[in-house]
Amino acid sequence: MFVGIDVAKDSLVACAMDDQGEDVFHSYSVENNRPGCLKLINLIADNANLLQPDIIKIGMEATNVFWEHCYRLIKNHEQLKSNFNLQIYTVNPKVISNFKKSYTDLPKNDNVDAWVIADRIRFGRVKNSSSPEALYRPLRQITRYKFNLAQHVKAEKARALNLVFLKFSDFSQKSPFGTFTKASMALLENYTLKEIVNTEVQKLAEFLYENSNNRLGGSTPIEKILTALKKAARNSYRLKPDLDQAITQTLSMTFDNIRFFQRQNKKLNKVLTRQLKAIPQTLTTVDGIGPVYAAGIISEIGDINRFDKETNLASYAGLTWTEHQSGSFTAEETHLTKKGNKYLRYYLVEASNSLRVHNDRYKSYYYKKYNEVPKHKHKRALVLTARKFVRLVFALLSKGEIYQPRR
Repeated sequence: MFVGIDVAKDSLVACAMDDQGEDVFHSYSVENNRPGCLKLINLIADNANLLQPDIIKIGMEATNVFWEHCYRLIKNHEQLKSNFNLQIYTVNPKVISNFKKSYTDLPKNDNVDAWVIADRIRFGRVKNSSSPEALYRPLRQITRYKFNLAQHVKAEKARALNLVFLKFSDFSQKSPFGTFTKASMALLENYTLKEIVNTEVQKLAEFLYENSNNRLGGSTPIEKILTALKKAARNSYRLKPDLDQAITQTLSMTFDNIRFFQRQNKKLNKVLTRQLKAIPQTLTTVDGIGPVYAAGIISEIGDINRFDKETNLASYAGLTWTEHQSGSFTAEETHLTKKGNKYLRYYLVEASNSLRVHNDRYKSYYYKKYNEVPKHKHKRALVLTARKFVRLVFALLSKGEIYQPRR
């Protein structure tokens, strides 16, 4: 007996068929809540009692988060588990979409989608999926939110850099300190170009020191810093006062967003560090891998035993490359597939960026790959380093060993 469930935020639409493709029930719709799902379970059980199938296979698309409650309730339902051989699948929506193209005359509606899911399960060759393991799910919730925060910060910084160019066109290129340091943001929020040029060196120095926790410039003399800053201000384009004020206000609010996201990020780091302690792991024994990167990687991998070998893990992360070959021609430049788990890929690449700084073995490998090509040097080397790191991740998690660098 094959059951397809089309999942939406508000509804579950189910169809079932036997192994010959004949309908057992068709287009049964319930609300996507606990009572609705229990009604659907009872319908499946009643029809299974009549049909007496050797196995019940239930499939649904992994659509956003709307499938998760339904999946768990069906999977853990005692009546179904004890009375029938139950298998439950989550299927990538692309798989169903591509399979549906083999039917030339199907309309587009939820009833048909549920039928197509059931038929796809009936055809076979669908790997049995599992919902996120209870041990890893709380951590995964945090690390994925942290990923989203990082994207917000990236977007806000890109917006801020455009506004900084309008306000102070030479700042990003000629300023002696970074755009998003505490001192830089305070300066751009509180001073016009004319004020930077005309303000006394001592007063400007006091302002910058106050807004940098007295750590401005390191060993660089403050006079040299201010000379470079004033020169950049003199060489920048001028704005009319009303436009300058509007840009400054917008820039200040953008900086506020960045500060807020960064504060949230620090809170998340503390929470995920506590959560990680509940999971046995040895990734943090690797130089350059702290609790943040370890948590992101482990929460997405879950049980390492799901993967037979490290190449399967690399494929799951999307760290594989396209092949372009025809006859005797093989392209030298290929692209990352990026078809796997984007969260796992993100944390592996970010971890590799840390490894190239803090781990001699991976630093050497990174620069070897960096110097092999004339373009895309950093991105290519970083992704290849991440692919190499996958092998270590698989070994450490599958064997439970502590990292021992080669001598």
